[in-house]
Amino acid sequence: MKESLENAHKFKIWKANLQTNGLKINNIEEIFTRHRYNGEALFSLVMLDANTPEGDKIPPICFIKGEVVCVCIVLIDKKTKEKYLLLVKQRRIAEGGFTYEHPAGMVDGTKTPLEIAVMEVKEETGIIVTENDLVDLSPKKRLFPSTGTSDEAMYFYFCEMTLDKTEIETFENKEMGTEYEFERITTHVYPFVEGHHKINNSNGLLLNYLYLSYIKDFETLKQI
Repeated sequence: MKESLENAHKFKIWKANLQTNGLKINNIEEIFTRHRYNGEALFSLVMLDANTPEGDKIPPICFIKGEVVCVCIVLIDKKTKEKYLLLVKQRRIAEGGFTYEHPAGMVDGTKTPLEIAVMEVKEETGIIVTENDLVDLSPKKRLFPSTGTSDEAMYFYFCEMTLDKTEIETFENKEMGTEYEFERITTHVYPFVEGHHKINNSNGLLLNYLYLSYIKDFETLKQI
């Protein structure tokens, strides 16, 4: 059974944020909603009629995507201390080309962002982590990759794992993903700087900067 937009977790968050920010909602018209395999609302395009506290109309069209988690997995060579990025390679929906990116996933109404992050790491890389293994890089606020007509908000995490070089190499070219989500994913390991330059989405690049700043690795920051 398909979930109605009004009952969707992401819709409720979006609407609540509008009201918290003082907007007067006059009407919301659902144009199109894409549902997941389990009937959950995935994306939605709506037309919004709303007034700001200043009395202005806001741009009417909005793409509701909801909250997303993104996890930077850093594999550290036990002997040399060299850092490697564990990235996933898959086709980007919007254009069909391959991208290298960090494990990521959308937050639904049944789990917290941190719980989703743990789940996505396992599904996309095979690595089992706990909530305590992940460090929150955006603890005080959600980060918005778009200031335009999408409500997408990001939660960023990182996880460091110190392993033998032979263990690190086992994560190269593993086939991952879930068939019911139409995911065809392979994992790839790159030295940090090389991996950074493989990434072509702004969220992934920002996550690398946040991670290196957090651990105060300014030498690597200079190289990227």
